[in-house]
Amino acid sequence: MPKMKSNKGARKSFKKTATGKFKRKKAFKSHILTSKSRKRKRNLRKATLVSKANEKKVSLMLK
Repeated sequence: MPKMKSNKGARKSFKKTATGKFKRKKAFKSHILTSKSRKRKRNLRKATLVSKANEKKVSLMLK
């Protein structure tokens, strides 16, 4: 059986941390930024971790 290919989109979107969790960027930072507050836009810059519920799906995409 051939090797599984990793999902190219997922490979560009997620990074694995040293502890084995996955980092991701936050959504809603691409357009219509005038209606969003400075504080909200500033908080959207920071990366966050993938939730426990989705960790398995992400790891399968990256294998």
